[in-house]
Amino acid sequence: MIVAIDGPAGSGKSTTARRVADRLGWLYLDTGAMYRAVGLAFREKGLPVTEAAATDLVPGLDVRLEPGSDGTRVALDGDDVTDRIRTPEASSDASRVSALAPVRAAMVALQRHVAREYVTAHADSGVVVEGRDIGTVVFPDAEVKFFLVADLDARASRRLVDLADGGPADASEALDTVRAELAARDLRDESRALAPLRAAPDAVTLDTTALTIDQQVEHVLDAVRRVRAPSAP
Repeated sequence: MIVAIDGPAGSGKSTTARRVADRLGWLYLDTGAMYRAVGLAFREKGLPVTEAAATDLVPGLDVRLEPGSDGTRVALDGDDVTDRIRTPEASSDASRVSALAPVRAAMVALQRHVAREYVTAHADSGVVVEGRDIGTVVFPDAEVKFFLVADLDARASRRLVDLADGGPADASEALDTVRAELAARDLRDESRALAPLRAAPDAVTLDTTALTIDQQVEHVLDAVRRVRAPSAP
């Protein structure tokens, strides 16, 4: 079974997807981390974010998601880059490179391969996949689809907590900056020609503005239980 959880930054999709996978004992696939790793490769090699550069770079990249004691680790060409891709710059880079056809084609193929290989090897299990185009492009046939949303202020507050390291010097100024960055990313993701951010027609849209993570997780688990019920012993 494939569970697709899409949504903009700060909507709660990553934490929700990870906890759902933990509760079910399934594989968690963070597709955003893959794009962040590719974006990091562009940045560290000093390459322009263009189709031509992507065509040259992407075939030689080795992007892997590997289980670790503190969660999924991200490897790029054999190096653990997990901490280096959790920055505002990495988020912006991911948004930009994900609009390039060579990057998206390679990452979608990798995501499908990883998920289907796991499902084939674990017939009674499944994969919880989170991203921005999972239910519309990567796995349009996913048995369970959610699209998480939240108002911009709530998302900015959550993202600020995620990014905080010792606390910002000026919380209000930092919040304004994060809010502007999220709005800019929303515009890029929603308006790109290739796989724009949008809810699949058959996805459940869940507004997480006033929900706790536990409540979000239960909404998804309830949907999984309903789908599995007919075949449950």
